[in-house]
Amino acid sequence: MTILDVDNINTYYGNSHVLHGISLEINEGEVVTLLGRNGAGKTTTMRSIVGASPPRTGSITYRGEEISGLSPDEINELGISLVPEDRRVFPTLTVHENLRLAHNLASDPRPVEEMYELFPALDPLRKNDGQNLSGGEQQMVSVARALVQAPDVLLLDEPTEGLAPVIVDDLREIVQTVVDENVTVLLTEQNVDFAFDLAERGYIMDTGQIVFDGTVEEIRDRDDLLETYLSVGTADA
Repeated sequence: MTILDVDNINTYYGNSHVLHGISLEINEGEVVTLLGRNGAGKTTTMRSIVGASPPRTGSITYRGEEISGLSPDEINELGISLVPEDRRVFPTLTVHENLRLAHNLASDPRPVEEMYELFPALDPLRKNDGQNLSGGEQQMVSVARALVQAPDVLLLDEPTEGLAPVIVDDLREIVQTVVDENVTVLLTEQNVDFAFDLAERGYIMDTGQIVFDGTVEEIRDRDDLLETYLSVGTADA
C-alpha cells in the first residue's frame, strides 16, 4: 500500500526552479533511498514533503490525502517527521529537554525513556546541553527527537554526514530497529553503502530531476549510474 506519493512537483526558491517534475512513491513499511550528488535536489525534496519548501505545482499525498497545502506542523502531526541534515538540536537545552519538548508537542508520543533504551549512549548525557555534544551525539538526539513523536514516516536527510565510522555502524543498527517496528523511511545519503544496507529501492536525482528508479540491486549493478551520478567506482560500491 502506498503511504506517501509525490506526483510531478515543481519547487522554487524565489525565482530559481529547483525541482523539475519530481515523482516518487513509498509503500508502507518500506525503506527507500534518494541518492545523488550535493545540490541534486534531495534536501529540497524532503523539505517539499514536510511543507518547509512547498511545491508550486504538483501533488503530495499521504495515505491518499493531499498534504502539499498544509503547514509543517500539520504535516508533522499527521505522522511525517524529518531529521534535517543540520540536526537543529536546541543548543541551550539539555538532551532530556530536547526530547521532552518533542514529546510534549506530539498528540500520541512514545515514552521518552524508550529513547534512552534505543540510544543507550544518550542516557548518561541527559543533562548535557546540546551545544556540548559531539556531532554523533547530536545526530542521535535529532533522530530520537523525531522517533519520540511516533511517526509513521521518518525522513532522514544525510544522517551519516560527518560521523565517525563507529557511530555510523550504531546508527545503521538503530535505523534497522526502527524499520523492524514498521516505520516507513525515506533516506537521503552520500554514503551509498549505508543506504544500500538499509533500503530496498532507490531513486537517483540529478539537477532537480529523477534520472533513475529501481531496486538497490539494480543500482548497485549499474556501473554507469554509480560513476555518473554518485561518483562511486565499481570497487567502492
